[in-house]
Amino acid sequence: MLAEITTLPLQLDTPFAGELFLLGRLLFGGVLAFMGLNHFMNVDDMAGYAGFKGLPAPRFSTVASGALLVLGGLGVVLGAFPVLSAGALAVFLVVSAVTMHDFWTADDPEEQQSEMTSFLKNLYGAGAALALLAVGGTAWPYALGIGLF
Repeated sequence: MLAEITTLPLQLDTPFAGELFLLGRLLFGGVLAFMGLNHFMNVDDMAGYAGFKGLPAPRFSTVASGALLVLGGLGVVLGAFPVLSAGALAVFLVVSAVTMHDFWTADDPEEQQSEMTSFLKNLYGAGAALALLAVGGTAWPYALGIGLF
């Protein structure tokens, strides 16, 4: 027989919990926003890679994914639209892991290792985004506190 599992509301009232949560948001969201800016600064190279991977409309895909990363990352950092921001990032990271970093198709060992590393980074990023999504409907410390939910 399985033990009954109860859940408690999110409580960030222990010492430094709010500050650590903010630091985690800054690191996670800030890195993703920077990655999005990189899409714009290197649009030609990234669109070429997206085309090589078989994405339709590679230039549009590069710009759209860059916008998603910047807006989603800033949303997490600022605590603005946290459900939308974290949810969009989670979906994007899973989809891009599978479509852009398909290491299982690479023949070259170096390419396979590079793609596997990128695949795994996207997956653990998706895990973090899902964790933020799970608490997206609660009040975040040091956040703008605006959202749809």
